[in-house]
This record gives sequence, structure tokens and C-alpha cells, in this order.
Amino acid sequence: MKSHKSISPEHTEFNPLKFLAALGAGGISVIPFAFFQYTHHTGKGLIRFGQMGHGTLPGWQDALFYGLEAIMVVFALLHFWLTIRFMMKLVPWLRTQTYSEFLHDPLRNAGILAPFISLGMTLNVFIGPVRFFVPAMAENLQAIMLPALIGWAVLWAALLRMEVKLLGISFARSFDVNKINFGWLLHPFALGMISVTGTGIAAMSRNADIAHTAAFMSLVTGTMGLFLLTVKTVAIFKSHFSAEGLPAKQFLPSLLIVIPNITLYAIAGFRLTHYMNHQFGMHLHWLGQVIVVVAFAFEVWYMLFGLSMLRGYFRNHFFNREFHVSQWGLICPFVAFSVLGAFFYRNFVPNPVTYGVVLTAAAASVIAYAMLFKKSAICATLTRKIKGHDCSDSLVPTSASSPSV
Repeated sequence: MKSHKSISPEHTEFNPLKFLAALGAGGISVIPFAFFQYTHHTGKGLIRFGQMGHGTLPGWQDALFYGLEAIMVVFALLHFWLTIRFMMKLVPWLRTQTYSEFLHDPLRNAGILAPFISLGMTLNVFIGPVRFFVPAMAENLQAIMLPALIGWAVLWAALLRMEVKLLGISFARSFDVNKINFGWLLHPFALGMISVTGTGIAAMSRNADIAHTAAFMSLVTGTMGLFLLTVKTVAIFKSHFSAEGLPAKQFLPSLLIVIPNITLYAIAGFRLTHYMNHQFGMHLHWLGQVIVVVAFAFEVWYMLFGLSMLRGYFRNHFFNREFHVSQWGLICPFVAFSVLGAFFYRNFVPNPVTYGVVLTAAAASVIAYAMLFKKSAICATLTRKIKGHDCSDSLVPTSASSPSV
């Protein structure tokens, strides 16, 4: 039976988890770039539009590449639009009492990290899709390394400050550890997103000072993130093993959040091997291959496990009119699986099966995003038109007096 709740001030407040929609759009825009870079590009450096070879490719491949480039453009623009829109709502929300209460609740405050993850993705969108289409950026990549480092360092410092603050709150305030869920992995997720961007700067920059600075700062957040990923994953699994049945439906999408975490730290490790090679002449290509292959092997079985756990959720909640903001968390696992799959293709098994798996995961992320975008739009429309209606759990219109079930 569907649950209906009357509207309250809490429901009308901004939810920072909405940034997962911007994050998903940015991630999808990066998929084609990673696909081109690791399944098509044979030259040095990062691929750009002029190197695609349109007109000289087989018909099916030319059509596929044009389609992927269209996805890159549409979702990059969507990412920027949603980021601006949500930032305009986030800033005033940070001055409310609701934010203060949210921040000091150890069971909920991981949600404040979603904007950091999305903004970290923004930097990747600039380095990937935007640079891909803008010749001036592609031809002057080294010239933008210092501005990129400065912008990234500001976000790095803000995230580190927030993480230390949230850890302090968790240590100082008592809470029921048995109530934690996979949403807690937003902590290492945010640290991993910042680290993977920093290691990208370290691997690409020819300036030793810039590369060393980015590498060390990435190691600070990376080691913190790996520590939290290990500790929190163990605690979460222990909590779930001691509980009865599956978590509540609004927490189920976060079951797959382990996958983007693994992808981020694997790519960060892979990029650090390139940094060590460029700056110190240490030939660690073999280590980068091992990191990618082991990480993707882990993701294969975890994806199968996670999807098996979510079969009932997809049947009863996702593929109907029901919508809640945590459903946006389902996009990143498919994005991450597709991106790491492209790395796996280049570094281990460049065969049609891997090629197909990467494209299938990409298609799943696009389809799921389109469905959620439509449901969220219907939700927003109903909220505006029907006084007292809250569709955070269901899109079925209800009166303001409808009781919770």
C-alpha cells in the first residue's frame, strides 16, 4: 500500500540530495568522453573532437559516435543548469535553522556532501566534455592547469573542513549506529571525487610544482576517504546483518553507492601511477593495470549482488509513478561501472563483450535518468498545483489530510 504524507515545512525545505540529479547528469556527460578516450583514441594526451575521424569511420560507428557526442552535449548543459539552479537554493538554505538541525544529526548530515560531489564533477566536465569540444582549451591544456589547481584547491579545502566538522559531530553526539545506511558512504564518495580530480591534474600537468601539489593534496583526501570507506562499509554491513529484512525503500538506492566509490579510488590510483611515471620516471603501468582490473572485477560481482537485492524495489517502486529524491542515487553506479569498464577495455580486455558491457551500462544510466527526470518534473508540477500535496514518496495526488500509512 502506498504511503501518503501531509505536507510540512520540513518537506518544503531544500534537500541537498537534489544535487545528485546534477551529479548524475555530469557523470553521464563524462561517459562518452571516457569511452572515446579508452576504446577509440590511439594518440597521446586527451582526445578531442577533431581527432574522432568522422567521415572515415564505418557507418554504424560514425552514427554511434555522433549519438554519444550528442549525449555529451545535452547532459553537460543539463549538469550546468541544474548546478546553478540548486546553488541558488542551497545558499539561502544554509542560513536556516533547518540546515543547522540537519548538520548536527549524524544520521542525516552526510547529505550535505552531495553538493561537494556535484561540484567536483563540474571540474571533470570542464576537463572532459567541455575541453573535448572547445579547441582553445584542448590546444592550451597546460595553460589552464594552474587555474584548475586553484579552483580545485578551494573546493578541496572546503570539503576537508566540512568532513572534519562532520566527523567531530559524529564523535561528540550519541546516535544509534544500527540505524546507519549506505548513504553514509557519501563521505568517502565526496573525498574520492575530489581526489580523482586532483590526481588528474597531477597526471596531466607538466609543471612539477603543480603536479606535486595536486598529488599530495589528493593523497590527503584520498587516504582519508579510503579509511572512511573501509570503516563505514564494515559498520554498515554489520548493521544490515543485525537488522531484519531490507532497509526502508528510500534507503535502498544507496545500496549501489559502493560502486562509484570503488571507481573513483581506482581511477585516482591509476592516475597516480601516471604521475609517478611523468615526474619521477617510475614505470608503474603494471600497477595501474592491476588496480583497474581488480576494481572492475569487484564491481562486477557487487553489481550483480546489488541488482539482485533491488529486484523487488525496481518492480514495486522504481518502475511506477513513485518518486523520492534518493532515487537519483541509482544513476552514479551505472555511470561509474561504464567509465571503469572503459578503463578495463584499454588496460586488459579490448574485446566486443567489454565494449558491449560499457555501452549497456551507459544506456541504462541514460534511460534511468530520463525516467527520474520525468517523475521529478511531475512531482514538482503537482507540488505547485495541489495545495498541501507532498509527492516526495508518491506522485499520486492526495489531500493534505491524508494520513501516513
